[in-house]
Amino acid sequence: MKATGCMFDFSGTVFRIEPCGNWLRGTLEAAGIDAPDDEIAHWAVQLERSGAQPGGTPTAWQPETADPDWARRDLSAELHRRAYTARSRAIGLPWDVHDLLYDRHMAPAAWQPYPDAAEVLAELRARGVRVAVVSNIGWDPRPVFAAHGLGHLVDAFVLSFEVGRQKPDPAIFLAACETLGLSPRETVMVGDDRRADGGAAVLGCPVHFVDHLPADRRPDGLRGVLDLLV
Repeated sequence: MKATGCMFDFSGTVFRIEPCGNWLRGTLEAAGIDAPDDEIAHWAVQLERSGAQPGGTPTAWQPETADPDWARRDLSAELHRRAYTARSRAIGLPWDVHDLLYDRHMAPAAWQPYPDAAEVLAELRARGVRVAVVSNIGWDPRPVFAAHGLGHLVDAFVLSFEVGRQKPDPAIFLAACETLGLSPRETVMVGDDRRADGGAAVLGCPVHFVDHLPADRRPDGLRGVLDLLV
């Protein structure tokens, strides 16, 4: 049986955050801070390795002091900001731009849709497939979709900080299916995180994984989902 609904993760699936060096450089420029290229490059690597950039390359790095906020960071806007700014502070970043970095990552201009995102979402809409974005996140990505012309192609957003549940908890996927008016077996989950997004399989949802890569290195990772849908 072909599915008639589709859930998409946000970061690393439909959109990718700007490169970490651009993120840091743009923040410093906005703050009026002049720093040499080699220094920016050095600290961008440290930020990336530490996982301080939301939506950036996944990392297993842990600060020396255990961070009690990290595991539940996606349950509220306050926890999300606190967890990520704690990571930039933990590496000894020489500029006090932690909140500015966090603010920049929420700007639509900081995100780029994957090359096939518009094509796939438009094709799903043409087929009458209902679409939800299901994300572990501490802020509202709806303006990102709208700014890139994709907002009208999404029927619902089910966000961890709004519903109080985070992937892989089956409850967040079930909430999305109910919002779409479909059963889990009728609804494909598309994501880049085998553990978090794979939680949908517990409910019987078909799952399609994509690689969390820079946008220019993954031109057609989403197209495979079309074969799973009506």
